[in-house]
Amino acid sequence: MKKIKGIILISAFAVSVLIYGCSASNTVKGGVIGGASGGVVGGVIGHQYDNTVLGAIIGAAIGGTAGVLIGNYMDRQAKEMENDIAGAKIERVGEGIKITFDSGILFETNSSALQYEAKANISKLAKILNKYPDTNILVTGHTDSDGTEQYNQTLSKQRAESVSDYTMGQGINSSRLSIIGLGETEPVTSNETADGKRQNRRVEIAIFANEELKAAAEKGNL
Repeated sequence: MKKIKGIILISAFAVSVLIYGCSASNTVKGGVIGGASGGVVGGVIGHQYDNTVLGAIIGAAIGGTAGVLIGNYMDRQAKEMENDIAGAKIERVGEGIKITFDSGILFETNSSALQYEAKANISKLAKILNKYPDTNILVTGHTDSDGTEQYNQTLSKQRAESVSDYTMGQGINSSRLSIIGLGETEPVTSNETADGKRQNRRVEIAIFANEELKAAAEKGNL
């Protein structure tokens, strides 16, 4: 399991400076992350880090002893995901989990219809998420730079919706889920090569604590 280290927890004051002192892109403004705790802040922080999923996880963090307890809670989930879901990259980030699905595993080219293998992997993911109900889930869709910006934006949103909808069909409460389509705006590598484009076509998922889990952690009840 790969752990990303060195993530800086941003104070409430710093967050307010980011929100009111910086101009987020239209993609971030237009793709406000539902009612998920830390989501709006996460979108802005994610813009600074060039990754909305990372921003959502950082934006929801509370730190301190409670944060350590939440991290332990996430460790258990991440270990199960790593053992059971072959078609995803599982990363523990701060007080959350970042999941990356290669789009080629999930969808045919130019399609938002989930393939059979994708459904099997998402079903396994949902089974684990149902065991740990006190989390919020953000699903983001990403494309390469082929095609128009508007087409990619629409396709990425449709793909995020497909993953979210199928997850709900496996028993995940809709109140836990939020989606955003980011099109070609957050590449992980250059689009100059076929392999680079393949890596940029993906669905990323953030798993982070909801208010109930934070309250339990602050009381030492995890």
